[in-house]
Amino acid sequence: MDYAAESSGGSSALPLLVVVAFAAFVYFLMIRPQQKRRREVESMQSTMGIGDEVVTVGGLYGIVTEVDADTVMLEIAPGVTAKYARAAIGKVNRKAATEDEPPADEESAPPSDTD
Repeated sequence: MDYAAESSGGSSALPLLVVVAFAAFVYFLMIRPQQKRRREVESMQSTMGIGDEVVTVGGLYGIVTEVDADTVMLEIAPGVTAKYARAAIGKVNRKAATEDEPPADEESAPPSDTD
């Protein structure tokens, strides 16, 4: 009996299709979202300015007092500053109010009648 003649004549494309589908699955569910998150963090770190309230990746809260190319000076307590790498900033909690816009905590209330 010839078993070679009974087997399929060519190689099946199914194993190759499974490998390609798995690679696409890994890319869209793991790699692509991570790249997007990394771009957002890099953007946040590059737009950080003086007066912003930030949180380091270690969980330390501070206010930016000085920004250099690779480092950031944070005021972590009144009169206490510390130097951190720009990459160590994990989140900007509150952007500093610019001169053009009013502070976020003061809402413009209509004038009251006190006649």
